[in-house]
Amino acid sequence: MKTINIFVTAFFCCLSFMSAQTTDKEIILSKGVELSDSLSAKSSHYYTIELDSAQYVHGFVNQKTVDVAVKILNSEDQIVASFDGPAKGPENFYFETKSAGKYKVLVTPFEEKEGKYSIELSIVEPLATEPNKRVSQLMTPYTGEDVPGAAILVLKNDKTLFEEAYGMANLTYKIPFKVTTPTNIGSTSKQFTAFAIQMLADRGELSLDDDIRKYFPEIPDFGKTVTVRHLLTHTSGYREFLNTLGMTGRSMNSPLDREMIFKILKNQPELQNEPGAEWNYNNTGFVLLAALVEKVTDVPFPEWMQQNVFLPLDMHNTMVRADQNEIVPGRSQGYNLNKVGEYQEVEDLAGAMGAGGIYTTIGDLAKWVKNFRDPKVGNAKIFQEMTTPYVLTNGDTTNYGLGLFVEEKNGLKTIHHGGSDMAHRSMLMYFPEINAAVITQSNFSNFAGNSAEKIAEIFLSQYYDNKEGKNEDLAVGSTEDYIYQIEKFDAVTGRYELEEAPGFILTFKREGARIFGQATGQPEFGLKAISDSVFLLQGVDAKITFHLKDDGSANSITLHQNGNHPAKRIHWEPTTELMEEFTGTFYSEEIETVYKVALQEEGLALSTYQVTDQLELTPADEDSFSASFPLAEVKYLRDDKGEIHGFQVSNGRARGIYFEKMEEQE
Repeated sequence: MKTINIFVTAFFCCLSFMSAQTTDKEIILSKGVELSDSLSAKSSHYYTIELDSAQYVHGFVNQKTVDVAVKILNSEDQIVASFDGPAKGPENFYFETKSAGKYKVLVTPFEEKEGKYSIELSIVEPLATEPNKRVSQLMTPYTGEDVPGAAILVLKNDKTLFEEAYGMANLTYKIPFKVTTPTNIGSTSKQFTAFAIQMLADRGELSLDDDIRKYFPEIPDFGKTVTVRHLLTHTSGYREFLNTLGMTGRSMNSPLDREMIFKILKNQPELQNEPGAEWNYNNTGFVLLAALVEKVTDVPFPEWMQQNVFLPLDMHNTMVRADQNEIVPGRSQGYNLNKVGEYQEVEDLAGAMGAGGIYTTIGDLAKWVKNFRDPKVGNAKIFQEMTTPYVLTNGDTTNYGLGLFVEEKNGLKTIHHGGSDMAHRSMLMYFPEINAAVITQSNFSNFAGNSAEKIAEIFLSQYYDNKEGKNEDLAVGSTEDYIYQIEKFDAVTGRYELEEAPGFILTFKREGARIFGQATGQPEFGLKAISDSVFLLQGVDAKITFHLKDDGSANSITLHQNGNHPAKRIHWEPTTELMEEFTGTFYSEEIETVYKVALQEEGLALSTYQVTDQLELTPADEDSFSASFPLAEVKYLRDDKGEIHGFQVSNGRARGIYFEKMEEQE
């Protein structure tokens, strides 16, 4: 299950960045030699390596007291790779060389912090030509007896092309990760829940168009019918329970029963959107679907899945973990990094059953994938419905069916779903046109999210349509050789708020000949003009189009990355005196939580009893501020006299939760 709140994070998870100012410090980096140094707020250090062509390079920056970002540049100073993962511990970097020359490893502090780090080059070797060895190079960060691990499987025409495990399933007892190690697959579980509902519908025991209140009348009647299909397609309008509870400061792995999720729905004053009108990823719906299976069949969900799905498919290493304390024989333990960069054990999410909670192996998932094409359980009609993108009420088509994403990647239809529990990570990708699949699992929260796509490229790139255009709808005639008058950028600098995620701000600046941007809570990224209005985000497949007016300024932009995402310019810049008006104590009856907003040197900061770190509030649209998780937007509300009586908070999946301003005690 995904615990990260704002869905636009996916747009920017791999953005490159530029340092504030590069120093003249250049150091030669040698394999096996650890070098230590310190970064100041606006500094960056670069290390050089002389490399031949077709080499694989791996290294890491040990973030001792500073969070760093790493960028790899080739001999022509072109960005070939960017890394900004964990805030502590090892920041792994790895890349392949296409030509011989001097390569640079640029190390910069995240958000202009200061502190100590060390850097070491661990591998410099010829790039493997055999796919199996190439994957092993890719899995270097997860290989060894002192690191969490991973398991990888590649299928083609129902035959195994590659199957391997790396690292450790349990660091305490030194248990290696094996291909038979059951691992939490998080939200990859959703396709199984959707399959169960479809089987019951196929048997006539329920209908996807049934009102969910037919089975759970205790859910409030919000005046609009929410159907089973709306739950399956993330279009219900219900509060997302993880993001809602996150606003209270509650830990996501603290005990949670299903009754709390029903309480969240009962406290919800209205739907967040018209059912079927908006796609908004929602774990609540799939928890309700698991409860629906139990309601209709009078059999506990884990037992029903075992009897009707897992055992008939010979998936003997698969089970639904009913709660986070249930024993799963031979399972992998989840790990993340603590504040000093050491591995620590992490418990699973609570209340995950239905939305997540399945433990399985890559071998069992191979049996599941084979059932897509040649159903031994269920039928072809079920999989056809599961892989048909849902159409919203306005006629727009989503990229989601029933429990599965359906997209086109590299010219191939791609059916997939990833999963993220507190520490475990998984991905299942199926390419029906070539009958191939890639499956990845890991028990480490920092496992690279694009691993499955990289492995697919290694084994399946011969089937890709490489002539396929990327980032369509860009300016016609754009060229990367465009000569741009840098002063023109001054007219478009400023802040732009993404329409799909209020509170998520893109800020653009110019410092001399350098133009760059930054997204809320993320590092800076460099820009390169390919026309007066279109700019490459350096290092990744993404672009920005500024919609220019006659005077060269812009009131809106479009981000082109995995689709087109509009954003409007923000003009509000409150003074320090004005911000005093937004301070005070605020209470939400809906989630029984108190927030305090105070004015500090850096600006407004929000705090609550259960959250240790204060949240900085950044001005957005008038009377609105952006923040980091568990909030994205804080929008103040005024009465007829113009006085503030409260605010609404949102974080993408949970929106518009009201906090009333409390009277200050004398």
